[in-house]
Amino acid sequence: MEEYITEEITEREKLHETSVEEEKKAVCVSIYPQGGEGACLMSLEELRRLLDTAGGSVAAIVTQMRNAPDSKYGVGSGKIEEISDICKNTGANLVIFDFELTPSQIKEIEEAIDADVSVLDRSMLILDIFASRAQSAEGRLQVELAQLKYTAPRLMGKGKSMSRLGGGIGTRGPGESKLEIDRRRLKARVAQLEEELRKVEKNRLTMRAARERSGIPKCAIVGYTNAGKSTLLNRLTDAGILAEDKLFATLDPTTRQFELPSGTKLLLTDTVGFINNLPHHLIKAFKSTLDEAVYADLLIIVSDASDEYAAVQLEVCTKLLSELGAEGKPTLFAFNKCDAVTDTDALYQLKRIANDYNGETVFISAKTGEGLEDFLSALEKLLRSGKKQISIMIPQSKAGLISTLYSKGENVEVDYRADGIYATLVADEKLQGQLGEYIVEG
Repeated sequence: MEEYITEEITEREKLHETSVEEEKKAVCVSIYPQGGEGACLMSLEELRRLLDTAGGSVAAIVTQMRNAPDSKYGVGSGKIEEISDICKNTGANLVIFDFELTPSQIKEIEEAIDADVSVLDRSMLILDIFASRAQSAEGRLQVELAQLKYTAPRLMGKGKSMSRLGGGIGTRGPGESKLEIDRRRLKARVAQLEEELRKVEKNRLTMRAARERSGIPKCAIVGYTNAGKSTLLNRLTDAGILAEDKLFATLDPTTRQFELPSGTKLLLTDTVGFINNLPHHLIKAFKSTLDEAVYADLLIIVSDASDEYAAVQLEVCTKLLSELGAEGKPTLFAFNKCDAVTDTDALYQLKRIANDYNGETVFISAKTGEGLEDFLSALEKLLRSGKKQISIMIPQSKAGLISTLYSKGENVEVDYRADGIYATLVADEKLQGQLGEYIVEG
């Protein structure tokens, strides 16, 4: 049986602890199959950072080698006894499992620990962070919907958990009054939230259509949480977005217009960060936000090149983009925080991964501005990809298309002739498709 690891509190953590009233101390629990220690350590490190973002600290880590969670406790009964002892000895008031728990498992674990301890799983912790970070009306609606669908069924009827709602980790968001309502009213609240989100999404679609009509290319900045996406947008546009060294510092998308050195304009949108094992219900709730990547003309995938797990994080991003239906777009891989990288071999490994996706690659530091000239050159190159000079002949009855040529094309020249309107322009693949029936030779 593995021994638990009691974490040493660093001087930084001591200072942080004194600044947070009644900081939550947690025992983090994980399981792993034989040979899966490395992935387990990565996930636990991420769990530690999630906890830090939520305002808590790690009191101890407990792991167990097993192929699947125990149906009753998630871990073996001996481990539950061990966890109970750790809580008593360290004063931990949270137990967080690095995998999803069922409502019955949470109930059994809380009863077995027999202490004034809250039991959460990874998804509940992420939802808690989202509840504290969402600023826009849409973001708050999305978070509450996700919490009610996932968290509420796990707390309904549990006296111990209900008595603690409202103030700490795992209790933010809907609050006691909403979680104590009966299931019929709970369903009504979910239906109300879904209707409100439909209205918000309708407004978002209207805004998106306006951007389409503008003809300005749309670029989504995506990537793993805390990779530096907001810092990059701030560096490029002075957007003034909060950029912290925390997971999920940005939840609500922000769009700013940016002009490249060549004079080409584009719309840059900062998006919510990805994370390994991002709960599917959260993906569904934030679909309208994540769709910014789906409807973008090109993608900038930002990675923290200084993170020891950067390669795995990049794989998570590309996989999730594929699941969202956003793959196959012109893509610029921006490996950020290169000024903090000491292992140059790791950079080449990242570049090899990017090459597999046929993307452009640059190494930058959004914080210092290092590499931004190369970044802008690569972005210019991507915008030119797929563009070519075409000649078209439009019948007089389709003269309304001329406005489309000027708004979406480049270097447009129009010649009004007796047999129609002749024009030459530089068009991207999308515009070429729109004008396909009118393209002529010479």
